[in-house]
Order: sequence, then C-alpha cells, then structure tokens
Amino acid sequence: MSDMIVAAVQMNSGDSVQANLDAAGKLLEEAVRQNAALAVLPENFAFMGAHDRDKLAHAEDDGRGPIQDFLHDIARKLKLWIVAGTIPIKVAGDAGKVYAASLVIDAHGERRARYDKIHLFDVDVPGAGEKYRESSTIAHGELKSVVVDSPAGRLGLTVCYDLRFPELYRRLAAEQAQVICVPSAFTQKTGEAHWEVLLRARAIENQCYVIAAGQAGQHPGGRRTFGHSMIIGPWGEVLADRAEAPGIVVARIAPARLEELRQTFPVLSHRRLS
Repeated sequence: MSDMIVAAVQMNSGDSVQANLDAAGKLLEEAVRQNAALAVLPENFAFMGAHDRDKLAHAEDDGRGPIQDFLHDIARKLKLWIVAGTIPIKVAGDAGKVYAASLVIDAHGERRARYDKIHLFDVDVPGAGEKYRESSTIAHGELKSVVVDSPAGRLGLTVCYDLRFPELYRRLAAEQAQVICVPSAFTQKTGEAHWEVLLRARAIENQCYVIAAGQAGQHPGGRRTFGHSMIIGPWGEVLADRAEAPGIVVARIAPARLEELRQTFPVLSHRRLS
C-alpha cells in the first residue's frame, strides 16, 4: 500500500443544517485541493443546537435524509473517502433519542461502515460550571468495535468521549486497525487539559495513526469547543495541528513505516493481559 494524504476537518457548526453542510462542502473541497484521499469531519458537523433536544428535529432514518444525501453526493463528486463525524440517526421505537452515528462513505458515494458512539458524555466538568447529559437524547451504540478497509489502510472508528476508554482502542488494534478516527466536540476546559495527551497516548500504545477532527469556538447555547484538530503518527508525533479557526489539516499516512515500526518495536505482540 502506498503513502496517502489524509485530512482532518475543523468546523464551528451551529444550528443551521444547510449552513453547516455548505461549510463542510467547502472544507472538503479544500482537502481535495491539498490532495487528500480521505477526510474526517468532526462530531455534530451538521448540527449543534442551543439545547440537547434540538437535534431530534433533524434525526434521519438510517440511509435516508438530507445530511446523508449530502455525504453521498459530495463524496461521489469529489471522489473522496469521508468519515462523517456524527449525525443523528433515529432510534426505532424511541422518538426522544437518536444514535450519534459516524459513517464511512467511499469515493463512489457508497456507505462502507457505521459506528454508533458507545461512551456518552454524562459529566459535570470540574471547575467549569458545565453539565452535559448526552444520554438524555442519545442512545448508547452497540458494544462492538468497527473497522473498515480504506485506501488509507484499515480504519478504526471512535467518537470524542470514547478517547478516554483505551480498551476500545486496544480492540481496534487487535482487529488490525492502522488508522483510528476521532471526530470530536471536546469542551474548551477538557480539551486544554487532556486532548493532545490522550490522542498521542492512543497513537503510541496502539502503534497507529490517529486523525482527530474537532469542533472549535463558540456555539449556540454558549458551549465552547477546543478545536486543535490534529493528525498523529504511530510514534506519537504530531504531524499536523490547527488552533481554533475552522479549516483543515493534512498529513501523509505511510503504511510501510507503520508496519516497520510494529515489527521492530513489537509492543502489540508483547501484551500479557487482555
């Protein structure tokens, strides 16, 4: 497998789906201009409302809806693989909840995988006066890992708060993931403290590339997200980083380098505890 350029897309999404899709489209076009073959959109890229329940009005059936139509159309148009952050997908029999679904769309506009966020952000952020209860409107995803083959290698799918649960990443590594995607909307407070160190740790301990696409700035309702979308190499080095403005970061994925590292520094094969 040859080297490949990948992109992490950073956005400041708000409460207009159309405005967010327009912004995402322009950033994906920029990724292609910079020769990216795969791009990762952030969590909630299509909608961030002032209140948790606002997203329910934009929930889509699995496989159908304006957000999913946009993804299929633009992937086909740009001939670009897209990891579509998260979008709200309806839960059968429960109109009060959605799944936070991360979709992988190939360069032909076909869906290759879906991962529903497993770990939900139900926390009081220390020292910030912020409370989050994702489980009030989001259903836990099924307890399974999702890995899919792509031109950039085997992709492992995670979302935001998953980053704090290394056992999920270990499972992805055991399933031969080479690149792990982390679409996120990390809060300003937690991002300042933990974002980079957690991303680098997940890359180092699993000897994989990590593509972390974040939300950045102020959103409806006063929530502020950290930004700093980045791409990290399997040795833990930050290959690309963006501060707070919307935009993209790109870096080169080198599968041969990754496999050489895994062979010469075989941490994954040295495990003794499961």
